[in-house]
Amino acid sequence: MTTAVSQPIARRIKPISFLFFRTETTVNELASFFDIAPQLYAEAAKNNLPVTGPIHWHYAGFTDVQKPFTLEISLPVGEIMRGYDGPFHFKRTDDFSCLSLVHEGNWYEMPRSYEALLSYAKENGLTPSGNNREIYVNVDFRNPDANVTEIQLGVF
Repeated sequence: MTTAVSQPIARRIKPISFLFFRTETTVNELASFFDIAPQLYAEAAKNNLPVTGPIHWHYAGFTDVQKPFTLEISLPVGEIMRGYDGPFHFKRTDDFSCLSLVHEGNWYEMPRSYEALLSYAKENGLTPSGNNREIYVNVDFRNPDANVTEIQLGVF
């Protein structure tokens, strides 16, 4: 099956509350963090937090695939717990200006989607911010062609 890439669109994402995990990492180390999402769901359930969307991976300072950046694996939740003393953190984001597209298929094909976003940004006079998000609408480890990921490329 071929990977489907939608056309980029400009969007402004409204603030979202998250329970999240943060680390400094590189592209080559990303697969070592796949076990974090189930832990976030378990922590939300343990604390009776309403889950309000799928897992996001937020990349801050990601400007070069060879260099380290900050990764936040984030679960949208309906509220931020005050006085929380657990293994994760809470945050509420600001508005996020981005170019967005839907990537359907194997994650190994994602560079093609990022290239489409970067090309669109250049053609339209937008500057990438180095902050990106991937929203995992459907994750299928057995059939990667069934993956559906919204990619949001932060722009100025």
